[in-house]
Amino acid sequence: MSEEKTAPAASGKQAAKMLGFGGFFAMTASMVMTVYAYPNFASSGLHLIFFLILGGIFWFLPVALVAAEMATVKGWEDGGIYAWVGNTLGKRWGFAALFYQWFQITVGFVTMAFFVLAAISYIVGWDALYNNPLVMFIGVAIIVWVLTLTQLGGTKLTARIAKIGFFGGVLIPAVVLLIGLIAYLATGGVSQLHFDAGGIVPDFTKVSTLVIFASFILAFAGVEASASHVNELKNPGKIYPMVMIVLCILTIVLDTLGGLAVAMTMTEAQLDANLSTGVVVAFANIFDAHFHCGWLVYVIAFLLAAGVLAEISSWIVGPSRALLETANEGIIPRSFAKTNKHGVSVKTVVVQGVIVTIWDAVLCGSMALAGGSGSSISYLTAVGLTVVIYLVGYVLFFLAYFKLVFKGKDHARVFQIFGGTAGKCIVAGLGLILTVFALIVSFFPPSQLNASSGTVYVITLLVCWVISVAIPFVIYGLRHHWNGGVDHKPPTIPGKKERAAMATAADAPTPVGKHSVPSPAAGTQDATPADTPQKE
Repeated sequence: MSEEKTAPAASGKQAAKMLGFGGFFAMTASMVMTVYAYPNFASSGLHLIFFLILGGIFWFLPVALVAAEMATVKGWEDGGIYAWVGNTLGKRWGFAALFYQWFQITVGFVTMAFFVLAAISYIVGWDALYNNPLVMFIGVAIIVWVLTLTQLGGTKLTARIAKIGFFGGVLIPAVVLLIGLIAYLATGGVSQLHFDAGGIVPDFTKVSTLVIFASFILAFAGVEASASHVNELKNPGKIYPMVMIVLCILTIVLDTLGGLAVAMTMTEAQLDANLSTGVVVAFANIFDAHFHCGWLVYVIAFLLAAGVLAEISSWIVGPSRALLETANEGIIPRSFAKTNKHGVSVKTVVVQGVIVTIWDAVLCGSMALAGGSGSSISYLTAVGLTVVIYLVGYVLFFLAYFKLVFKGKDHARVFQIFGGTAGKCIVAGLGLILTVFALIVSFFPPSQLNASSGTVYVITLLVCWVISVAIPFVIYGLRHHWNGGVDHKPPTIPGKKERAAMATAADAPTPVGKHSVPSPAAGTQDATPADTPQKE
């Protein structure tokens, strides 16, 4: 007998009790907190303090709080951002938001795997793992497919991997780095960062500063992706908001201290040459060059690689799990709703693996054409594309919340943002403004590119972005080709068209005769038969 079954619209009671605070915190933290990003922060010097606090308070915290409220709305526990946006702005937009969240990480998997290869190359002393495009392609493919296969074991296995990877690959290296920095300075080590109170606040009149600020905001992205697991929490109303708030504080503190530690132990030239692997170089500067404990650097490099592998594992099942709901509703082929005995859609994660492998081939092929891993404009374009795709999803995310605030006050939820309607609008408004700002400045070319390369970068990024943004609407438009003409249910917070249609139906006189039937109650979700296609 086949072990596959069609995923139900909602998780069962047993699944709802699989995750506690520790497992869910580790899974979410591994999606957001990354030690390998410290060199990017360090490259801005003392400005990183201002950027991380500003981005953390006015972007990361709003995202976390808004996600916490929408994730605990009764009936919205499954589907994550798809349920949130779909039940407010309409299923078309909900699917688009979910697609952007999912599609951007298919590119991100490759860049994360590149860091794993770089860390391994330091350990084994094989430079080809980081500068030979063919070797890199094979290495990334192996990493992605091995992790994809491990995720077929379900959420329990993912949570276990996330716990080990987060504590071993994020917390331990961060603590060791900070302790090493203190010992380095106490024993005569020279700080490469000169502290000046006037240098903390950057000059926002410079375009380069604006671009850097956008990268700091994006360093906090992904906190909402774990919401597709909210129905598996033992106490979602208590655990989910608590995880979001604790994670926000811990991320700001560790990223600030970690970025400063790297900036104080690496020269500007080292940072420019090692942005992707700079954290390993920082450890080497402290423990190898200064304390002559080179063996510890190898251990840390291994732990860092393990932490990134845990991050990839968490991302594999987060957005892909949310796609199950779209398959149940016929927006994508219903065959994607079939799951194995662990509740994982094998077809979804396999298709995801294929897409990541294609990105792997494109990026490594571009590196080969450009003459190596360090000179590829295509690589920078792919990173930029990851950013701008994701931010479109965040725009929809905040707009959906505003709709919930003003039109869905009767929707029960366990957690609500403080301050009533005014407080909610201020929090979400700050997040939306910074999201739009980051989206705009992300189209400026990176400082590493010259004028001609910058022009190519912008044009390529714009074209790829427009195509990527259009894809979910094309898929949505084709849904009747595979759903048998049975469309999804209308949003639980109807728009003007839906309300007008329901009002018309309610006011229409009931025909008299033996074949007449009572009209469904206006304003209920079942007001329209499930087998009648709904247009938005």
